[in-house]
Amino acid sequence: MQGRVNSVQSLGAVDGPGLRYIVFLQGCPLRCKYCHNPETWDRLGGELRTAEELCKTILRYRPYFGETGGVTVSGGEPLLQPEFVAELFSLLHEYGVHTALDTAGAGDLSRAEAVLRHTDLVLCDVKFPTEEGYRAHCGGSLGHTLDFMRLTERMGVPLWVRHVVAPGLTDTPASMRAVRDLCGGFSNLEKIEWLPFKNICASKYENLGIPFPMAGKPAFSQKHIDMLLAAL
Repeated sequence: MQGRVNSVQSLGAVDGPGLRYIVFLQGCPLRCKYCHNPETWDRLGGELRTAEELCKTILRYRPYFGETGGVTVSGGEPLLQPEFVAELFSLLHEYGVHTALDTAGAGDLSRAEAVLRHTDLVLCDVKFPTEEGYRAHCGGSLGHTLDFMRLTERMGVPLWVRHVVAPGLTDTPASMRAVRDLCGGFSNLEKIEWLPFKNICASKYENLGIPFPMAGKPAFSQKHIDMLLAAL
């Protein structure tokens, strides 16, 4: 099974528990205004790699991520390549490696179940707390993301919700409260990660020759996020 891989990060520390080997897959159906990986949008980009080859490469780094870390597959949207992710995670499980799926839940849910059978943790990106927000600012569907989260709940896969706090879009206590209330009822939810908007991706848009919708917007600090959380 081959998949289109955009890039890898051998020692990531923010995409799941412990140190992680991060695989960024190619292709995404969304166009989030604050997207920091626009180079992954093109479904035909990236490098073709087999799941077996990638697994062998990852295992070389096991002394670094060890028993407390593992592998996270991100994107792009990894559920656009569910068979590849399922095979990779299945191979990693044969070696006892912890697997995490970083997704917006934007793929075909009928094919997502096979991935979740070999997934130890889901990091689900909830973009906005309303359908209107999804349509206006990322082109996706809140309902579809919630359906995916319900699938993780039915299958008993631990869930972390991730939400980018972006200036002018999601940076009010009311918006953040709506996200918290929307996700808080899931029995498999372990935590919500509030991610501050960063604008360091602006150069990627410039290199690709496409406009950055958040150009000129200020980056947020963790202190600013903590201030907003205190008002919830």
